[in-house]
Amino acid sequence: MLIIPAIDLKDGNCVRLKQGEMEGATVFSDDPAAMAKHWLAQGARRLHLVDLNGAFAGKPKNEAAVRSIVAAVGQDVPVQLGGGIRDLATIERYLDLGITYIIVGTAAVKVPGFLHEACDAFPGHIMVGLDAKDGKVAVDGWSKLTGHDVGDLAKRFEDYGVEAIIYTDIGRDGMMGGVNIPATVELARPLRVPVIASGGVTNLDDVRALAAVYQEGITGVITGRAIYEGTLDLRAAQALADELTPIKLSTLR
Repeated sequence: MLIIPAIDLKDGNCVRLKQGEMEGATVFSDDPAAMAKHWLAQGARRLHLVDLNGAFAGKPKNEAAVRSIVAAVGQDVPVQLGGGIRDLATIERYLDLGITYIIVGTAAVKVPGFLHEACDAFPGHIMVGLDAKDGKVAVDGWSKLTGHDVGDLAKRFEDYGVEAIIYTDIGRDGMMGGVNIPATVELARPLRVPVIASGGVTNLDDVRALAAVYQEGITGVITGRAIYEGTLDLRAAQALADELTPIKLSTLR
């Protein structure tokens, strides 16, 4: 199970939000590329980037910072990116830049045909981000709740050919109150594609709790505020995950 550091980009800085509120952003670094290199040095095997301005604007806004991160890490680890990606040209540009996985969020919900086209055009490179509160999906940088059930959409998008589903519990994100394990398992259990958990990771107890259910299809967890504020040590977390999840998920499903 992967422990994946998040680098959330706002106005070119590395920040963290609480429950998606842009006004309450905490700036942790004005050098995202240096932050990416720091997490690699701490043992990260993948990086998770989010263009927060892009998520609200509906188009990339932090491409310069993304470029600097990719240049800094090279081919050392896969990089996944989401936020404001609403057309195939943007996907192609980021893949050409060196991004490994593109995360489609709002556009997947509002224009499902776009997600289908993206999976067909770039097989093996498209993930879908489903952000939900009380089981209902949110869009536009979490600013709007829809009536869509997160489980129903996950099954539909699985059929489109997505590589993985990133599931974020909005109510937990940035609050460091623990991962919503029951909701994550409920989402992952009926799916064939992997689920990456997100939202609420606080300490090693959360890693243990996710490791206990990883055979349900949970292959990783994204962590942000906890590693920035020091309640979770990335190297220790990945070592614990390796110890508790020694069998590759593909051999179990």
